[in-house]
Amino acid sequence: MLPSSSSGAFTALLYTQAKEFFGVYDLALGWFTQVNPAGVRLLGYPSEEVFLNDPDHSLRSPPWTPEQWQALCEQARREGHQAVETDIRRHTGEAFSAYLELTFFQEAGQPFFLIHICKQNRLQQAERELAHSVRRFEAVFTNATIGIIVCNQAGDIVSANQLAEQQFGYRPAELLGLRIEVLVPNAAGRHHQQLRESFNAHPQVRGMGHHRVLRGQRQDGTEFPVEVSLSYFHLDEELYVVAYVLDITAKHAAALELVAQHQRVARLNADLEQKVADRTHALLITLEQLEKRGQELTQALAAEQELGEMKSRFVSMASHEFRTPLTGVLTSAELIADYAQGPQKDKQLKHVGRIRASVKHLNDILEEFLSVGRIEEGRVEATPATLDMETLLGETVADVQGLLKAGQHIEYESECAGLIRLDTSLLRKILVNLLSNAIKYSGENSVIQVQAACQDRQLMLRVEDQGVGISQEDQEHLFERFFRARNVSTVPGTGLGLYIIAKYLELMGGSIALHSELNVGTTVTITIPYEDHSAD
Repeated sequence: MLPSSSSGAFTALLYTQAKEFFGVYDLALGWFTQVNPAGVRLLGYPSEEVFLNDPDHSLRSPPWTPEQWQALCEQARREGHQAVETDIRRHTGEAFSAYLELTFFQEAGQPFFLIHICKQNRLQQAERELAHSVRRFEAVFTNATIGIIVCNQAGDIVSANQLAEQQFGYRPAELLGLRIEVLVPNAAGRHHQQLRESFNAHPQVRGMGHHRVLRGQRQDGTEFPVEVSLSYFHLDEELYVVAYVLDITAKHAAALELVAQHQRVARLNADLEQKVADRTHALLITLEQLEKRGQELTQALAAEQELGEMKSRFVSMASHEFRTPLTGVLTSAELIADYAQGPQKDKQLKHVGRIRASVKHLNDILEEFLSVGRIEEGRVEATPATLDMETLLGETVADVQGLLKAGQHIEYESECAGLIRLDTSLLRKILVNLLSNAIKYSGENSVIQVQAACQDRQLMLRVEDQGVGISQEDQEHLFERFFRARNVSTVPGTGLGLYIIAKYLELMGGSIALHSELNVGTTVTITIPYEDHSAD
């Protein structure tokens, strides 16, 4: 309801005289508490009661969401008044353009709005659109990033934007009434009058100062290079000319600098051609020397290759020859163990054990050298055969038990249930080598984990230890011959193990990946494609 303190005159105005929508909007209720009869008719409601009891509590099809309407109300409450143009839909369905005003007031401490809705007729709408168009034009004209000057047919300046005033050094409005020639006094050889009459007779959009630089003159007499484009329009049958002025000081300076650079480049080219001629002569002499050196290098390379082959043959021969005396040493050690007796028996057997371990170590080294020789000579090939991965893994883990340190143990699991086809010998050597490294570089009471998985015709084999680890710098060279990480230089080894593994994997079409952290451990993962036994 309308507050009781509202005057009778206001009530009479609201109910009987107003021809437009007036209503009291309760902010706490979120809807109108009273509306005048003209408002009820304007929105197409059958009665005030139906309007006030509208369950939607919303003007039909407003351009705002409930949140936007709330924001509009908050702004009107802060500023005391707010007006917007919008489309409103009547209760009967049709829409109309309207002008909506909100005026804030309070009654008994409660917030209200007096809302006025005025239906816009075509004249009002046209006037507003014209006003908006004028404001847009003024905004574009004022804030343009190019100087704009408007002249009448006589050449008098009737309008200029802010940038044009700044370009020519004039204060606001000082350009009005001046002749355009004041700004470009040297244009077209000072024949301004003839050129103006020619343009007025046949106006067209075009540029000024073809094939030459125009000079603009500031109020203080200084000049600067400009580009000027002309346009025109008619207003009340009178011709007006629009000049668009662009300050090209930076462009002009860049052009001059470009010319200077071209001249400098021409001089440099002449000097360069002379230097090229001198250098060509020197290069011819150098080429003769290089050809001679190339022949010498070819001969040296051939000699180096021959030497490398001789080294490989020598290593292979020496490895074979070393095995015979080593076999004799091992046999003799076995005989000594068989005949050991007396009070020195334990010591004798202890030394025999050391001999056996040393012979085995030398045999392992020789085997690595022989493997490298066979690989590099191309005498090693992958020969797939049917194998049971679970059985191979168990047998290999059992074979290396004798290498374990005190408290060390190996945990392994396999997810390869069926038979697969791979080179059993190469795979066993790869696995033994990985397990030997893990045992060698891990401490006592450590765990070595081995996992095998077969999926999508790919064997994945992972060996993880808790050893000394490998630095990031050393990891880049691990698969090179004879390379050993710096932190294991005191541990016996040849530096050939990972090199041999990588070569075996090449033969089997596999790959290897290594992840390691110092004092944490190393994880080596190999992946090898295999043939499914069921395909036989």
